[in-house]
Amino acid sequence: MDTSCDQVIHDVPPYIRVYKDGTIERLLGTEIAPATFDHQTGVSSKDMVVVPDTGVSVRIYRPNLSTNHQKLPLVVYFHGGAFFISSVSDPLYHSVLNILASEAKVVVVSVDYRRAPEHPLPAAYEDSWAVLQWVASHNSGGGTENWLKENVDFGRVFLAGDSAGANISHHMAIRVGRSGGSLSGIKIDGILMIQPYFWGEEPTGTEARNPIRKAMVDKWWQFVCPSDKGNNDPWINPLVNGAPNLAGLACDRILVCTAENDILRDRGKIVLPVTCEEPMARES
Repeated sequence: MDTSCDQVIHDVPPYIRVYKDGTIERLLGTEIAPATFDHQTGVSSKDMVVVPDTGVSVRIYRPNLSTNHQKLPLVVYFHGGAFFISSVSDPLYHSVLNILASEAKVVVVSVDYRRAPEHPLPAAYEDSWAVLQWVASHNSGGGTENWLKENVDFGRVFLAGDSAGANISHHMAIRVGRSGGSLSGIKIDGILMIQPYFWGEEPTGTEARNPIRKAMVDKWWQFVCPSDKGNNDPWINPLVNGAPNLAGLACDRILVCTAENDILRDRGKIVLPVTCEEPMARES
């Protein structure tokens, strides 16, 4: 009798299980909200595949406009979920980004990068970079999406994300900085990192007082990024030798938000003085 269908080979509670037969069971972040017109906020949204070879897509949000050619700032948003759950269709993200587009009067591009374990890191980073290149193409005459061509001020572009998405926004800002500070002429005006997912082998702050939760988060990273560097991989620990120089960030303004009971809190606070000389922070 074949029992491979019920043998768990990876269990990453409380989020995901992987079975011996290859079945992947996501326990959270599976709900779907369609792109549509939101009557509460007046924001329109639509989905687009931007990298046909990989299937990477985006969800674009546009608020009510005073004129058809009104130019608005652009927020490129990277969702959280530890690199292995959630999506741009998650009702929580969809609701929040509708509100963001409406209240801040911005166009939002929400990035649906590929997730682990089907696509281990650095797939999510490469997908996110491909989307940034696609966005930038609309400033150089090559893009075809009218909402971006007609309604985005490419001199006011912000990168934002929560948890894993905050980690991605950090690395994308560094990569843009390495490319000369701009990408096809677009300017990164700032980055927003909400409860950023940074980590390390040695415990710090509250991690040292909670070894069970520390071991749990250790396991998350090893699941999405199998490497010999473990939790001191430069992708997850911006303070280790070999991590990219933070002086090369593509912007001067950074907002980091941490949450009081989040196990990642101390990492977010540590990275603040390293990323900018006069850090802006708000704890919530």
